Amino acid sequence: MRDIGLGAADDRVIALYARENGLCLVTRDKDFGDIRNYPPADYAGIVVFDLPDDTVVTGVLKILDTFLSQTEWLERLPGRLAIVEPARVRFRPS
Repeated sequence: MRDIGLGAADDRVIALYARENGLCLVTRDKDFGDIRNYPPADYAGIVVFDLPDDTVVTGVLKILDTFLSQTEWLERLPGRLAIVEPARVRFRPS
């Protein structure tokens, strides 16, 4: 978000930007996992990484790379929330 000037923006501003531009949200911010505030059907996809707090950047990038390499997961993503954990991925709504 820093690249587009939204590094310090409120979550709702970021969500609006993603929705209006057809972008998938990829974040560690668990607030985006609240489907009451961010209904997945309104987005190109929401990916929330639920990782231990001590996960370093290389660990996050490895998990992101694994997620992005799974064509089946990417095909299921539009209009859905994906919770990505170290050993599994859950999609909502199912």
